[in-house]
Amino acid sequence: MYREKHGRRGGRNFGPRRFPPKPVELGKEYDVEILETSRRGEGIARIEGLVCFVPNTKPGEHVRIRITRISRRFAEAEAIGEAGEKPAKEEATTEQEEAAEEDEEATTEQEEAAEEDEI
Repeated sequence: MYREKHGRRGGRNFGPRRFPPKPVELGKEYDVEILETSRRGEGIARIEGLVCFVPNTKPGEHVRIRITRISRRFAEAEAIGEAGEKPAKEEATTEQEEAAEEDEEATTEQEEAAEEDEI
């Protein structure tokens, strides 16, 4: 009767086990706090309940991590700096943007000066 009603065998742990979608993406960066240490000595952080193993970290550290591997039940990541720091790539991009803005301002000033000379 149970089988007819639910379409599977009675009892527990039968059928495919579904894992919810992961709250992290491969290659993305997150600021986390290391909560504990694993048996292998890696730091453990949790992102929306998903366990993330981070080598070379200690409990209590606040670090920025990059996800390197996603498994069914956990993720692995590498520490790339202190939490809240901008990565070097973003800083370089910001410096380039600032230089471009300065060039635009200088060009605008030159154009304005040329217009005043014409008047």
